[in-house]
Amino acid sequence: MAEAERPQIYLITPPVFELAAFGEQLKSVLDAHAIACVRLSLAARDEDALSRAADALREITHARDVAIVVEDHVLLADRLGLDGVHLTDTRKNIRKLRAEMGADAIIGAFCGTTRHDGLNAAEAGADYVSFGPIGASTLGDGSSVDFDLFEWWSAMIEVPVVAEGALSVELVERFGPVTDFFGIGSEIWATENASDALKKLLAPLG
Repeated sequence: MAEAERPQIYLITPPVFELAAFGEQLKSVLDAHAIACVRLSLAARDEDALSRAADALREITHARDVAIVVEDHVLLADRLGLDGVHLTDTRKNIRKLRAEMGADAIIGAFCGTTRHDGLNAAEAGADYVSFGPIGASTLGDGSSVDFDLFEWWSAMIEVPVVAEGALSVELVERFGPVTDFFGIGSEIWATENASDALKKLLAPLG
């Protein structure tokens, strides 16, 4: 695959992690691979825990010129100096958020498997939309994104698109020509060496 066509890599944190250990894991991956963005995707809703994690990961990512966004917590993104927010509910008013957060903030939107939601988010001013899961998953109703959606989006829509969820080497090879980013998380964090696991997963991209 030509360099111009090579999708960028977008890392998604585990929903639960021990901060010191994960920080070292994240550093090893960022130092070994070109990463475009990190998404803090903690399941916890405790503000103190989220703030500590955001502070620590921001230091790690910004030291390496990598952007970091937080899932859903708009006020936290602004207060802690993060680069933006990733919305899991596209019913939120993206136009209003853009006005509040400013032009430089990253606003991304997860749109499940639905082209309609993706188009609405893109038209409202999202910097990117993500669709998933790409692979077979037991999450939600078990449905996955059709390849045709990415093929159509890459040909028709300028807003960047992220492919995420249950990725495999085979899916990376298949979706590589039709996506701008791969969102990668659980595929690598549960392994003994996340950096090596990422290298193997991305092998088809050359």
